[in-house]
Amino acid sequence: MTETLYEYVALGGIVMVPILLCAVLALAIIFERLWNLRRQRWFEADLLETLEHLLHERKLPEATTLCKRHDSLMTRLILVALLNADRSRWEIKELIEDQGRQEAPVLERYLTTLGTIASIAPFLGLLGTVLGFLRVFEVLSEQAGNTNTVMLSAGIHNALITTAAGLCVAIPTLVAYNYFARRAEGLILESERISLRLLNILKR
Repeated sequence: MTETLYEYVALGGIVMVPILLCAVLALAIIFERLWNLRRQRWFEADLLETLEHLLHERKLPEATTLCKRHDSLMTRLILVALLNADRSRWEIKELIEDQGRQEAPVLERYLTTLGTIASIAPFLGLLGTVLGFLRVFEVLSEQAGNTNTVMLSAGIHNALITTAAGLCVAIPTLVAYNYFARRAEGLILESERISLRLLNILKR
């Protein structure tokens, strides 16, 4: 199987190099995002329960200290509410939403790169195919009158390898990009919901 893979890479030509680099980079980003966008990394149930208890008892300084000690997406949004507790409910809500927008780039890190890979991989494959066809027609023009079906089909087969490779990289990368974009948005919205829930406790 390894030998077959090497053969396909060799038959695909020089364009297979950037396609493979795109595949490796996309895979690295996917694993990194899977690890860093875990819900457990951003939300701690025990911490949230403790914060709710402190707010019920109106212990704002203790809750503020706890948020500063456990820095995360959730605590940063809650901290905005705690540090602006003297403002109106609507002002605090706007501040929380604004902080959520500021946190978005952290959660969406590398997604632009992932989207770029999903966009360019098919074009790299198409470029490889076009170059492959050019080589085929160049050989055919040199051997005019001596063309055979086997040689022609082999040339077309080799030319299409890069298109297949580009699509194999682009399709799962695009799926991963959409998944992580939704995942990041979901984490921010959930953090905002938690912060607003604590705000309701704070403003009772």
